[in-house]
Amino acid sequence: MQIDILSLFPEYFEGPFKVSILKKAQEKGLVNISLINIRDFGEGRWKKVDDRPYGGGPGMVLMPGPVTKAVRSVKKENTHVIYLSPQGKLLDVKTCQRLAAYPHLVCICGHYEGIDQRVIETQVDEEISIGNYILTNGCLASIVLVDAVARFIPGVLGNEDSLLDESFQEDGVCEGPCYTRPEVFEGKCVPKVLLSGNHAEARKWKEKVRKKQGALGGLSNNYLVEKEIQ
Repeated sequence: MQIDILSLFPEYFEGPFKVSILKKAQEKGLVNISLINIRDFGEGRWKKVDDRPYGGGPGMVLMPGPVTKAVRSVKKENTHVIYLSPQGKLLDVKTCQRLAAYPHLVCICGHYEGIDQRVIETQVDEEISIGNYILTNGCLASIVLVDAVARFIPGVLGNEDSLLDESFQEDGVCEGPCYTRPEVFEGKCVPKVLLSGNHAEARKWKEKVRKKQGALGGLSNNYLVEKEIQ
C-alpha cells in the first residue's frame, strides 16, 4: 500500500514511522509512506498557504490552491483521499479494515482552523475523526489512522490470527485481561483457570470477563476479574 501524508510539518512524522511494526512493514515493502509538504505548493515568493477566513472569526484557514495542488501531485485513478477532521466519521475497526483494501491512501492533515471547504468538496473522498476532541493539527490523527489501518494489511503483523482476538474486532468489546510471569506479583495472583493448562477453559473465562465488561459499560478489568475470582 502507498500512503501519502500531506502536511505543513513533515518533520512531525520522523519518529513514529521509523520504529516497531510500521518500520518493519516498510522494510518488507508492504507499506510505503511518503510525506508531502503542502508549503512546497504555496503561492508567491513567500509560499503562502493560509489566509483569514471569510465572514470573520479567529485563526487562519489553509487556502484551496496549495492543498489542491498537493493532492493532485500524488493522486491517481485508484487513490482514496482522506481529510482528518473532527467533523468526520469516527474511526473504528470496520473502517480500518475497509481502508486497508485500498492500494493508495492520501491523508490531508489540517492545521489552524482547517482547510477551505472547496477542497473537501472537490478532492476529498472521506472525512475521518479519531475522537470527539480537538487537536492542534491533523498530524497526530493521521499517525493514528495509518497505524490502525496498516495492521490489517496482510503480512504486517506476521500472525494474522492475532487479529481475531483483539479489542473491538468482533462485537465492539475490548479483549479480556492478559497475564504473564510471575504468578504472584505484589500480592496479586494470576487467576487459577489460566494456570490450569486447560486452554479451552481459559478462553471461556476470558470471554466471560470480556462480555461482562461490555455489558457493564466498560468497567475496568480489575473490578471484573476480582468478581470472577470470587
